[in-house]
Amino acid sequence: MIFLGLVIALAAVVVGAAVVMDNTDGTQLAVFGDSVPGVTAQWHVFMAGAVVAIVFMAGTAVAALGFKRAMGMRRELRDLRDEHEESLQTLELERRKLQQALAQARRGLEEPTVPAQRVPQG
Repeated sequence: MIFLGLVIALAAVVVGAAVVMDNTDGTQLAVFGDSVPGVTAQWHVFMAGAVVAIVFMAGTAVAALGFKRAMGMRRELRDLRDEHEESLQTLELERRKLQQALAQARRGLEEPTVPAQRVPQG
């Protein structure tokens, strides 16, 4: 979307520049060296400029929206990456604790147990 918006804005700038450079007469509109038919009054030229301005604003708006969307996606991906890293660290810590508990339990089972001696009753 950013590219599309920039292309539209650039097209509007080129058309506007072409109109300004080619218009030497007061009420005739020329674009890229060709006269535009139907433009006979100054307000026609003004309206053409207004249309070019609207197209330029639309192009910049599309580019801005695309940029905002791209930045939001980058932020979301960064947050997800950080969350994933944090969960991996938590799981690694839990795994170590469980391994230690298992090792302690195994050591407890492997220790020789001394049978209790019976005291004669009598």
